[in-house]
Amino acid sequence: MTLILGSGSPRRLELLAQLGLAPDDIRPPDIDETPAKGELPRPYCARMAREKALAVTAAADEVVLCADTTVALGRRIMGKPRDAGEAAEFLYAMSGRRHRVITAVAVRRGERLWERDVVTQVKMKHLSDDEVNGYLATGDWQGKAGAYGIQGPAGAFIPWLQGSYTAVVGLPVAETAGLLQAAGIEIWRAA
Repeated sequence: MTLILGSGSPRRLELLAQLGLAPDDIRPPDIDETPAKGELPRPYCARMAREKALAVTAAADEVVLCADTTVALGRRIMGKPRDAGEAAEFLYAMSGRRHRVITAVAVRRGERLWERDVVTQVKMKHLSDDEVNGYLATGDWQGKAGAYGIQGPAGAFIPWLQGSYTAVVGLPVAETAGLLQAAGIEIWRAA
């Protein structure tokens, strides 16, 4: 069985390696990730993962793995910030508050599609101006939903979470393993 990772994320590649898996190919899809008017974060995230999986060109015997991670503050989707100003706006909005990180996974083999989403509650500490500006200077916010990655310098801003740490990083490992097994990918196969 051939495994295709429909993502250019190095974090997802590392998380797959935790399962002893290396994709046979990497094919990031190019889709419009604009939320529909009034779309709520969880359905949006699930739709993105599904659309990514359906957009990857694959043979019938290839298994495609795609995911989407969305940061939600209430009903607001905190996407990838356009610039440092928007990243600062996101960080100040989440400062001292809880938010949700939703990661949806979609696995496709031929016409079959397996889907799952994981919601993790995350608390961000109160951030000072020095912390926000220092973090923005690292550039780590670029290309990250909600302007932060828990596995990088912003991990120091997260004193508490309830749910899946790997889902916050970008791929819920336990749930992904189950979906891949359902699609016929062997995990932890003895050599």
